Amino acid sequence: MHPEDNVNAGLFDEAGFRISLEKTENRLIPFKHALHAGRELLNEAFREGAPVDRLVRQHSWLIDQLLIQAWDLLVASDDMGLVAVGGYGRGELHPCSDIDLMVLKKPRATKTSLEKIEKFLTFLWDIGLEVGHSVRSTRDCVREAKRDITVATNLIEARLLTGSKELFKDMRKLTGPQNIWPTRKFFEVKLQEQSARHKKYDDSEHKLEPNIKECPGGLRDIQMIGWVAKRHFGADTLEELIDYDFLTRDEWQRLRTGQSLLWGIRYGLHLMTNRRDDRLLFDYQRSIAEQFGFKAQGNSGIEQFMKMYYRTVRELNMLNEMLLQHFQEVIIYARRKGKARPLNKRFQVRNDYLEVSGQAVFRRYPFALLELFLLLQQNPDIKGVRASTIRLIREYSKRIDRKFREDLRNRSLFMEIIKQSRKVGHELRRMHRYGLLGKYLPVFGKIEGLMQFDLFHVYTVDEHILFVVKNLRQMGIENSQQNNAYSMIHAKLPKQEILYLAGLFHDIAKGRGGDHSELGAKDAYKFCKHHGLGEYDSRLVAWLVEKHLYMSKTAQRMDISDPDVINQFAEAMGDRNHLNYLYLLTVGDIKATNPEMWNNWKEGLLAELYQKTLLALRRGLENPINKKALIADTKKEALELLGPRVIRKDDYKRFWKFLGEDYFLRYSADEIAWHYNSLHKDFSSPSPRVLVREKSPRGGSEVFVYMMNRDGIFSTTTQALDHLGLNIVDARIITAENDYVFDSYIILEQTGEEISGRDRTDEIIRKITQSLSAENHLPTRSARRRSRKLEHFIIPTNVIYTQDEKNDRTIMEVITSDQPGLLSKIGMAMDHCAVRLQSAKIATFGARVEDIFFITDRQNHMIEDSHKFECLTVSIKSYLEKR
Repeated sequence: MHPEDNVNAGLFDEAGFRISLEKTENRLIPFKHALHAGRELLNEAFREGAPVDRLVRQHSWLIDQLLIQAWDLLVASDDMGLVAVGGYGRGELHPCSDIDLMVLKKPRATKTSLEKIEKFLTFLWDIGLEVGHSVRSTRDCVREAKRDITVATNLIEARLLTGSKELFKDMRKLTGPQNIWPTRKFFEVKLQEQSARHKKYDDSEHKLEPNIKECPGGLRDIQMIGWVAKRHFGADTLEELIDYDFLTRDEWQRLRTGQSLLWGIRYGLHLMTNRRDDRLLFDYQRSIAEQFGFKAQGNSGIEQFMKMYYRTVRELNMLNEMLLQHFQEVIIYARRKGKARPLNKRFQVRNDYLEVSGQAVFRRYPFALLELFLLLQQNPDIKGVRASTIRLIREYSKRIDRKFREDLRNRSLFMEIIKQSRKVGHELRRMHRYGLLGKYLPVFGKIEGLMQFDLFHVYTVDEHILFVVKNLRQMGIENSQQNNAYSMIHAKLPKQEILYLAGLFHDIAKGRGGDHSELGAKDAYKFCKHHGLGEYDSRLVAWLVEKHLYMSKTAQRMDISDPDVINQFAEAMGDRNHLNYLYLLTVGDIKATNPEMWNNWKEGLLAELYQKTLLALRRGLENPINKKALIADTKKEALELLGPRVIRKDDYKRFWKFLGEDYFLRYSADEIAWHYNSLHKDFSSPSPRVLVREKSPRGGSEVFVYMMNRDGIFSTTTQALDHLGLNIVDARIITAENDYVFDSYIILEQTGEEISGRDRTDEIIRKITQSLSAENHLPTRSARRRSRKLEHFIIPTNVIYTQDEKNDRTIMEVITSDQPGLLSKIGMAMDHCAVRLQSAKIATFGARVEDIFFITDRQNHMIEDSHKFECLTVSIKSYLEKR
């Protein structure tokens, strides 16, 4: 704090305050007034654009004055000390930051002293200060700090406000590195803490709703550097590290600029929410963006602001890595001479870290800027890059220009990195973090920090791409039963680098306007030809980029029980090689889009499409699968599962005679056998029969409803499932000739997991049975509340119809915002318009719903009546508007 700053005089007038205190009987009033007036002055200054660095320190100074006055009024003891710790100890307070205090006392404080402390702390709460406090002797401090490094860290930042200087001096000495937590041990534990914290946030600073304090590159990373600096050097500020040759002035300025941006965001968040909130949620992003001057229409202002944020935290993350590596060399390896082990004439390894052999390496050999990453892949024993070398990489990164990109050596090196059998994604991510990937690939540079303002994608485009490449590489590793299936396919790929290049380019054209798949395919083809790939390989990479959404759309939006759909998809693949590449790319892409939305249902759905397409390719495109052959195969397999005893009794024929072709096309042999075994004793049950199995062969859990047909079955069942907090991901509705329905629903818990346990299964059966047995067939309103996040993504409802003449049915697509009870409401609209549902493909992309319904009229024919279409559209929109 700079006492000479003129603003401080306006924040707190000590003389005037004392006069007010003498004139009033209620001592709280002057304190409350001073606190309110000072904070209002600071907040108004923030809104007018005052430097936030100054404001957080002035806020701390204001609180200092009030605490000192309260201490003098209520305690006034030289045998105790009032100490600021944590962020407040650093002299940094945002509007709603906790005020962390420690009262330092002698080992045997008197009862009177302890009563004074209690009154003092109560008084602070009464005037409106949110105080975190502890009361400790120096011995207590040592004991607690030894036991908990968080306490030790807080004491490093301790600052005496008033009271006993002697006690404070003793505490600092006894808790210093000479007595507890020596620098080496302190550094190792704090490094482990940071690693765990980064892992919690997926080691990514590019979350779409980032925590600006805890995410990689956030305020905590800057504080981490400060803690180690104070512990090792006794430095009070980061600027002092310049004198120790640990930090250049330019790097210090970058840290300071990045911290100012994060402080500005945090200050704004506190004012907006009126609480300590460090999450930059969608709720606040528009207002914060406007605070920083990004006021463009639509979401472009938010996207521009967030791009600035992401680039800043990436820079801070890199500086954190470099400086902590520097500390590690000095603290951990201080006693090692660190003999260098040459790798080649440009690089060597010292203390398990890679470094250049001389300061002029990147100047004399610019290609070494890429060679470094290849060496890291080829030498798994190397732990990382030395700080001095990271600093040189940053300095010489400007050498990556058009001439550099045209150089055959550099093109060959980049392709060697892509071709390696290990750490492809890992080193591309490091290349990105060091600021080189966007320079070598200018098209990648254009999407750096580009956010996608929706709930489907949880990472920026650049971060998503790097996660995809990482996923694709990990699919080649056998580490689980499911991953073994992927690794077997991965091993059959003729050239794995084709898969990685497709992952690198699949979303590279986002944000340009137009079809990003087509534009990206052109970029990919141009890159491949420029980097020496043959015509076939270049076209294959481009095809994968162009078709990277095709398999997921087919699986999630088409009826893959229809042989014609499979034949059409197989024809588009052409051969097994294209199918293998696209399958792995699709899985890697979906898993990297939003890990929470990847589940065993989607995994099973894609696997089913893959296996059916593989079978079609084996038969030959000239010999496509036909319905009759498929039905015959399914029946044969079902009979094998039922066993000879059932076959001899012939009961199954009585059961099957009411079931049409659709039943045997849309249900697997396993499901058909399950249905028969569960229902054969009572085919004509007057009441609903509800079956549940926790694990469906298709993925997810399965609910099966068998009952006499009537209106409202779909809407009632889906509403019951919604009340139970279950997500429906697929529905198949079949009405047999005896007018009984065979309805199946694939469901998942809100966590994306299958249901588990007999109690949960019984609860589902009981709830659905009661709902379907009720005299009032109209479902009740959903009890689930609409998610906070969904309020920011309102998508107009659009209903689209196409005719499936071959199957004599209509395909209805409903695009709308996600909401509780959505399927039930659409079901009620279909009931109202006398429409029958055959099946449904449920696809939710964050806030956006794109559900497909295969429907007919009451005579089970394709809908051709324009009035019925109008009825459906109006009814669906009406039901969905009743939120």
